[in-house]
Amino acid sequence: MAQSEINADHDIPILHFSSFWAKSIVGLLALVCFATSFDGGFVFDDSEAILNNKDLRAETSLADLWMHDFWGTKLSSNASHKSYRPLTVLTFRVNYILAGGYHPVGFHVVNIILHCVVSVLMLDVYSIVFGGLTYNSKGRRLNLAPKASLFAALLFAVHPLHTECVAGIVGRADLLCALFFLLSFLGYCKAFLQYNNKGGKQFSMSWILMSILLGAIAMLCKEQGITVLGLNALFDAFVICKINMANHFQKLLHRDKALENADFLSKGFLLRIIFMASGGTAILYVRWRIMGTGPPAFTEVDNPASFADNILIRAMNYNYHYSLNAWLLLCPWWLCFDWSMGCIPLIKSVSDWRIITLAALWFCLIGLIYQALCSEDSHKRRILSMGLGFLIIPFLPASNVLFRVGFVIAERVIYLPSVGYCVLITYGCSILNRQVKNKKLIAAAVLGIVLINVMRCIIRSKQWRSEEQLFKSALSVCPLNAKVHYNVGKNLADKGNQTAAIKYYREAIRLNPKYVHAMNNLANILKERNELLEAEELLSRAVQIQPDFAAAWMNLGIVQNSFKKFEEAEQSYWTAIKYRKKYPDCYYNLGRLYADLNRHLDALSAWRNATALKPDHSLAWNNLIILLDNTGNLTQAEAVGREALELLPNDHSLMFSLANVLGKSQKYKESEVLFLRAIKVNPNTASYHGNLAVLYHRWGNLEAAKKHYEISLKLDPIAPGTKDNYSLLKRKLENLQKRSHG
Repeated sequence: MAQSEINADHDIPILHFSSFWAKSIVGLLALVCFATSFDGGFVFDDSEAILNNKDLRAETSLADLWMHDFWGTKLSSNASHKSYRPLTVLTFRVNYILAGGYHPVGFHVVNIILHCVVSVLMLDVYSIVFGGLTYNSKGRRLNLAPKASLFAALLFAVHPLHTECVAGIVGRADLLCALFFLLSFLGYCKAFLQYNNKGGKQFSMSWILMSILLGAIAMLCKEQGITVLGLNALFDAFVICKINMANHFQKLLHRDKALENADFLSKGFLLRIIFMASGGTAILYVRWRIMGTGPPAFTEVDNPASFADNILIRAMNYNYHYSLNAWLLLCPWWLCFDWSMGCIPLIKSVSDWRIITLAALWFCLIGLIYQALCSEDSHKRRILSMGLGFLIIPFLPASNVLFRVGFVIAERVIYLPSVGYCVLITYGCSILNRQVKNKKLIAAAVLGIVLINVMRCIIRSKQWRSEEQLFKSALSVCPLNAKVHYNVGKNLADKGNQTAAIKYYREAIRLNPKYVHAMNNLANILKERNELLEAEELLSRAVQIQPDFAAAWMNLGIVQNSFKKFEEAEQSYWTAIKYRKKYPDCYYNLGRLYADLNRHLDALSAWRNATALKPDHSLAWNNLIILLDNTGNLTQAEAVGREALELLPNDHSLMFSLANVLGKSQKYKESEVLFLRAIKVNPNTASYHGNLAVLYHRWGNLEAAKKHYEISLKLDPIAPGTKDNYSLLKRKLENLQKRSHG
């Protein structure tokens, strides 16, 4: 064992624990940090990835799941984000089946367990990074740096930046990816079991193949999983082959013939690299064939820097984003669920003071890279090269270097890179502890950092329990983020607080005058409050900005219909359907327009389209029955009503509509049964009692009619027609009484 390695572990200011207790402590702290999120709800992206994702339900075959993206959209669709993560979606599906529906507790528990497992696995990874790859005579790997690996694993387990991955169910993609990423790395290490035992240079191709397969599994959980092959290559070069770039560079300058017989070439390094490169290429090719060639379509609001015309502006902003990611790792206090839409203003010139952060970032990186490549200390080269490898390589897919991504900063994607951050911080702490005389001060600081991070994780996990807390927590972090204000407004609107929602929607539009979704939602509220002029203006502006915004076209049609601009409304509805072929709600509203115009056949056709696209569209079914009833087509109305009730057997409004039809057809007994079923489900609707009373009145069951007229009038004293019918009934009963006494 090298002396530097003994000193490095000795300089870590924490106690030494056995492997069992070290893993127990790490696992327990990881659990404590995020346990408060176990009974949280589905928040933010969970709605699209889980609640609205048909791939979780039995209606989607397992074969189809493999042809859809993470959000349940066909990969061949132009709307697909091309995020291909079928194994993650498969775990969501298992959760859904085991829980018997959308019960978030099971989803959250799995995420917490995964983070605990990954954190414990970090002990093995860090023991290799800090202590090297050494096996005893029995083939058991030795942990030569137990304190350093424990400290780094603790930093990883309690890092507040991980809250989004653990408390947000969508973060499971990152957790699963990290799990198989680390297993792939450890599998690659297993390939060199005999390297240190007998001084031989044998390696196991089967373990290398296993590592490639685990990398493929990691990629099927999330895209960045494939980068483990690059990390394995780096590990092979700097840990197995112990390549010293400074020495090789000097030999190259002096044309030293010894370079031709370099030791790493005789260790099978090139063979392993070619094998991994071939495996990685094959995996990427298969993925490319499944996904298709078209890149995902992102908008400027998703990633403004990537749309900058000037390449220098793009480069400056990308690097500024890297520095912000680094700052979040160092100081994870300002956390936000979304960093887009003005949250981080663009750097537009070199005179911007934020350029300093770019210089600071690259000053640190260049210094670390130089030490990692050129240090004479092999121990330092190993730690720094692996620390930088873990930090940079998994981050490359999110860097905008290889391709444009759909976000500015995403806390989830820093989960794996934080492994490298913890390596660098631990190594820096060991150096600092070696220089400082007061060891207790460093130990207290280390303990303080861990405890502060634990408390921050607990607080942040509570914020992720509900959308209201999550969205409001972002207002102080990103007050210029229009999306934050939009989500706060949407959450308030969903809870019925329209006045407060309007305020936040207006602020979102002020911050981003092209925010069409905020315009659409604000217009919907104004429409409900009968402020139709402003609603029409907002929706008209929204469709001008985004001509293919189908929902805005439909809502514009509704407002135009309210103004009796029937031709314009019809055109708006058809434009919405043009951009969204399968749009049942739009067909429903189109049918209402045709009904207002007495175009009954067109109305029936539109509502039939709505029910064909969405068989549980209760309103469309009801309108079909009512229109057929009103136009005297009782036989057809009855047939449609029965068809609807087969699909929606517990829908009281359908029971009520069909009961009315049956009553008019003098099928009194069957009509009575449906009225009573509707009343049982919804006993406080006056019209249900009123119409049942009319049925009894016709049928001659006057006492029952009297009872339900009275209930109806009690529920709604001004119910149209009920009071008159009740008066007629009372007179009839009085006449009957007089006759009986006469």
